[in-house]
Amino acid sequence: MKIKAAVLRSMGAQMPYAQSQPLHIEEVELDRPGRDEVLVKIAAAGLCHSDLSVINGSRPRPMPMAIGHEAAGVVVEAGDGVDDLKPGDHVVMVFMPSCGHCQPCSQGRPALCEPGAVANGKGELLTGAIRLHEGEETIHHHLGCSAFADHAVVSRRSLVRIDKDIPLDVAALFGCAVLTGVGAVVNTARVQAGETVAVVGLGGVGLAAVLGALAAGAARVVAVDLSPEKLQLAKDLGATGVVDARAPDAIEQVRALTGDGADFVFEFAGSARALENAYKMTKRGGTTVTAGLPPPDAVLPVNIVSLVAEERTVKGSYIGTCVPVRDVPRYIELYKAGRLPVDRLMSGRIPLEDINEGFDRLHDGSVVRLVVDFQS
Repeated sequence: MKIKAAVLRSMGAQMPYAQSQPLHIEEVELDRPGRDEVLVKIAAAGLCHSDLSVINGSRPRPMPMAIGHEAAGVVVEAGDGVDDLKPGDHVVMVFMPSCGHCQPCSQGRPALCEPGAVANGKGELLTGAIRLHEGEETIHHHLGCSAFADHAVVSRRSLVRIDKDIPLDVAALFGCAVLTGVGAVVNTARVQAGETVAVVGLGGVGLAAVLGALAAGAARVVAVDLSPEKLQLAKDLGATGVVDARAPDAIEQVRALTGDGADFVFEFAGSARALENAYKMTKRGGTTVTAGLPPPDAVLPVNIVSLVAEERTVKGSYIGTCVPVRDVPRYIELYKAGRLPVDRLMSGRIPLEDINEGFDRLHDGSVVRLVVDFQS
C-alpha cells in the first residue's frame, strides 16, 4: 500500500530545519505484514530528542530512513502467527522490541534485548525484514517503528495493547517519554516514599520523571533546567523546588533544597556537563541516574575517591529499565487515576507537513512534547 511518511535521506543538515528541510514528506510503498508482524494505522507520534539525534547525525543510522519512534495507533491487520491482536485494537509502540529468548530477556530485562538492538542498528524490524520501499530503493525502519507516517508495519514485539478509553495522542507519550522518565524513577532507581529527588533536564522524559517521583511519594522533588517556562511547568506539576541551571551556584542550590544533596539525581539533558553536575548534586551514599544520550564520544570525569569513600552509585537507565507489557498498562492506570497527568506535557499538535519546523522548536527548547496528529 502507498503511505505518506517523513523520510530522512542524509544526516547533519544545517539548522533551522524549516529551511534546510532534512525530512521529506514522501509517498512510499509499505508491504503487508509478514509473520509475527502487524499493520498499524498511526494516530499520533511524538517528537523526541532521540529522533533529533538521528537528524543531526550524533547517533548515526543507515540512510534513507523513515523516522519516528514514539507513537500510538489502531491495528489494521495482523500477520501470520499473531493471534493476540485483532483489527481495531489500540496499541502503543515500543522502540526496543524484545525477542523474549535472549539472555537479557530471559533475565527480565527486555530493554536490553540483544536481537532487538541488532535489528534497530540495521534499520530492520525484529523479524529481519524491511517493509518500506520507494521504487527499487529500500527505506530503513527507525527503531522498529518509523512512526512519522500514516501507517506502519512493525514486529508484534514492538506493540503493547491498551484500553480504548485513553486518547491516542496522550497514549503516544507512554511509548518513550513516560516509559523512560517514570521507569528511571520506579524501576532503575526504585525511589521510595520520603526520599529526595532532583531532575536535571526538563524535556518530555525529565518532566515525566518529575511526575514519577511525585507518584512514588518522594518528599522533595527539585527540577533543574535552562528554561524558565519549563521550570514553571515543573512547579505547576508539583515540584517542591526549581533551579535555573545557568545559576553559578546551581549545584549548591539543589543540595540546599534537598538536604545536603538528593538521594537520587536524574540526568536527562544528554550532556556530559549536566551529568557531572548531577553527580555533584547527589548526597553521600546516593545514586546518580542518567538516561540522557550525549554524543558517543562524551566521557564523564568522576572523582573515584568520592565514588568509593562516599559509597556513591552511578547508573544508566535505558527505556526506564522497563518491561513494556507490564509498565505501559500500569502507568496508564496511574494517568487515569490523576497521578500521572502526562497530558500536561503536550505542547501542541502539528500536521506531518510541519515536522521540520517542529524539530526546530524541540531543539531550541520552546516546547516539551509536540505530537504529529494523524487523526484530524
